[in-house]
Amino acid sequence: MKTAQRTIRVFEALKRLDGATIKELATHLDMSKSSTHDYLKTLEHEGYVVRDGYTYEVGLRFLDIGGYARVQEPLYLEAKPKLDELAEETEELVNLLVEEHGRGTFLYRSRGPKAVNLETYVGECIELHTTALGKTILAYLPEERVDQIVERYGLPEHTEHTVTDRATLEADLEEIRSDGAAVCMEERIRGLCGVAVPIRPEDRIIGAISVTGPMNRMRSAEMRRTHIERLQNARNVVELNLQHDYK
Repeated sequence: MKTAQRTIRVFEALKRLDGATIKELATHLDMSKSSTHDYLKTLEHEGYVVRDGYTYEVGLRFLDIGGYARVQEPLYLEAKPKLDELAEETEELVNLLVEEHGRGTFLYRSRGPKAVNLETYVGECIELHTTALGKTILAYLPEERVDQIVERYGLPEHTEHTVTDRATLEADLEEIRSDGAAVCMEERIRGLCGVAVPIRPEDRIIGAISVTGPMNRMRSAEMRRTHIERLQNARNVVELNLQHDYK
């Protein structure tokens, strides 16, 4: 068990540090250099870590595993073509997020002609309370599950607009359930706005889709409503195609 936990910590540290030498990694993890060296050499041999001079980095072998996991998801297979259509129609960035272990994972992203460039990527994990996508998922989870997620991860602040207390979060979730959609104004990234709707075949929340763009293009309530309508139309098609998978 300890070996597995340390291996995971090595992966996570290499990602967080954007690559590291044996000494840097050992210091970061409070491990001996000899033990750190042994872990890295084993992982390098198995193809999960690569070395550039004295620096070790996460290897591309993870793409194989992540890619396999993604194509096992019926939601990804059904949603991808609709999200590509939405990206062309809205000209913005369109996203698909799912919840796993209390965090949100971007399962797919499609870029329209005017989509903003963000330092984010498919597979990235985020706190659910920081985006329209994540709050949409939280809104339809059982309350006890939301409590567990908040207790485990807290409500960390990313910008001055991030929701950081439970009462405000619950008020937001109630509004999302009432409206059937969520709006996020600079809550995770300054200058960015997103609108999202849930995907709930057979009333089971399995993910959310969103349109994201800069505030100057998303500030208009009319524009946000237009994007929400487009998302709802796409969502309806995806849910119909998924019904047999979630009965």
